[in-house]
This record gives sequence, C-alpha cells and structure tokens, in this order.
Amino acid sequence: MRADIPSPAAAGPRGPVLTFPGQGAQQPLMAAGLYHGHPPFRRHLDRVLDLWGAEGAALRADLLAPVPSLDPDGVRRAQPLLFAVDWALGRTVLDWGIRPTALLGHSVGEIAAATLAGVFTLEEAAHLMADRVEHIAAGPVGGMLAVSAAPGDLAPYLHADVVVGAVNGPRQVVLAGSAEPLAETGARLRADGFTCRATRALSPFHSPALAPAARAALPGLARLPLRAPRLPLHSAYTGGPLTAAEAADPAFWAGQPAAPVLYGPTLDALLGTGRHLLLECGPGRGLTTLARRHRAVGSGRSAAVALLPARARGDSTDLDSLRAAVSHLLAEGLLTGDPLPLDTVAPG
Repeated sequence: MRADIPSPAAAGPRGPVLTFPGQGAQQPLMAAGLYHGHPPFRRHLDRVLDLWGAEGAALRADLLAPVPSLDPDGVRRAQPLLFAVDWALGRTVLDWGIRPTALLGHSVGEIAAATLAGVFTLEEAAHLMADRVEHIAAGPVGGMLAVSAAPGDLAPYLHADVVVGAVNGPRQVVLAGSAEPLAETGARLRADGFTCRATRALSPFHSPALAPAARAALPGLARLPLRAPRLPLHSAYTGGPLTAAEAADPAFWAGQPAAPVLYGPTLDALLGTGRHLLLECGPGRGLTTLARRHRAVGSGRSAAVALLPARARGDSTDLDSLRAAVSHLLAEGLLTGDPLPLDTVAPG
C-alpha cells in the first residue's frame, strides 16, 4: 500500500455503497444457489415473486431451471428477475444492519435501489415492473453493443436509430438501437478497428426506440404516491444524488427505459466524495469490475466487492461468494457479528 494511502484500520471504515446491476447482468441460475442455501434471501425473493402471482411462479421456475422455458435475455424474464434478485440481495444486506452512505443502480437496478430507499413500496415497484415489461415487450426488437471507445470517438457512427445508451467508463460505451441499424453500425465499427461486443439485450434499451413504451408507462406512474428517498440515492440518469423533486416526478421514472445511463460519470462523482466500499447486490460482477478500473479503487482509497460469483452455477459457490463479502465487511468494521452461520444451510 502506498504511504499516502491510509490503511482501512487507520482511516476508519469505508462508507458502504450498495450497487445494483441492470440489463446484461442476467444469467441462468443467477442466485439459485443462494435461494436454496440462504433462507433470509429466499424469503425476500419469494416475497417479490409472489406479488406477480402465476407469472411470479413461472419466473421462479425459470430462475431455478438450468434451461429456462423463456429466453433469459428477453424482457419478460431479464427485467423482473433482475429487479427481484437485486432487491432481495439489497434487503438482505440492510437486514444485517448495514447503513449505506449511498445506493446506486444501473438501468433497472435503479428501480431496485429506489425501492429500498423508500421511493416506491415493494408492491408499487412490482406493479411498475409488470407494467414496464408489457410496454417494452410490445416495442421494437433491438439490442445493445458494448464498444471500447470514448463517447466522442463514436459521434460519426451515431444517428437517429443508433445512440449512446450507456457510458460505463472513460472508454466503455454501450450503443443501443433497432436490430438492423445496430448491426450495420457494429460492422462499420469493427471495420474501423474498434472492439465491439453484443450485450445480453433483445430490446433497444436506453434509446429513442423505446420512447413510446416510456410514454405508455406514465399514466400508471402518475397514480403512485412517489416519495423522497429515505436513504441517499444516486441516479445514473442525473449523475448525482436524487432530489426529492426528481424522485416525485413520474416522468423521470417513466422515461428511464429510453434515457441514456451515465453510470460511469455518476460512479466517478460518488467516488470523489470520500472512501467507499462498493457492494454489488446482484448477479455477476460487472459493476465490481467497472469499479476496480477506477483510480479511487486501484489506489486502495476505496474498494469493491461482489456478493455473487461472476458465473452462476446454482450451487454453493453463491454462498462462498456471500461469505467472502461478509468477511470483507467484518474486516472493515461494518458488521458487529457474522450474520451467516445461523441463517444458512447446505444447498439442496
């Protein structure tokens, strides 16, 4: 450790930040091992899924199945299951007594974060997600393309049907658009030497192609009693802490599927405010990987830990990953005791 970077013990505990992944993080069997092996998480996940009735039962079956009945990357599976797993993991961490200095979500992860922060009740968020899925499923087919480039490098390749859907880092941009225009843009980028990778999305998230779906969701959101966040909530759509006025604006939430995600700049601003321990509450380790590329984490000033493994296997590796995260929290002095031994059983 560099001499000018204080050790965690010398500087006190880092402030815990809960981060929540979105579209693209979904995997078959994500959190299935935790569902079988950690009863508190299972209760939280079942609580969400039960709110969707028969569809929730189908979602549970697909979550636990090695071969799901529907494409796990389609909006009808990816979006509600990401919300459910994110919220259940976040709720589990809060039940341990962790009091976050911030919550930050990527795409649909922001809905999970906002629900934990009190903007929505869980029942309201479940209704919002069901309504959003219906509108997006009725929209155009499309996708997203991760490109290793700065946003400014991509200006010559953008047009009405292909836009910047997400900025995840200085040279980590995701383009979004309808299927054929996006494929044509990808071919041009590769021909010009850019590294591109299709992400796990079958809809043109965070592009104007979903503007009709966003408008269709507004009436349902306008009927909800939106609240100011009770926990510090940072928005990847505004780039900073969400104000009470923004949280109470139905148009802000309705427009998110068609609006660009500025996760990288938002994370950069947040990490500039102090020493933080980022806890990724969701499947995979995508947000943890992004954070570890940031200078604040690379220097040791802040740190990033994932609660689940990079690859879901539906077995005890989920619990192993959770235990490793708990060990980190204990070492940081953020927990007064180990919350796992009495609450876990061997996966069945």
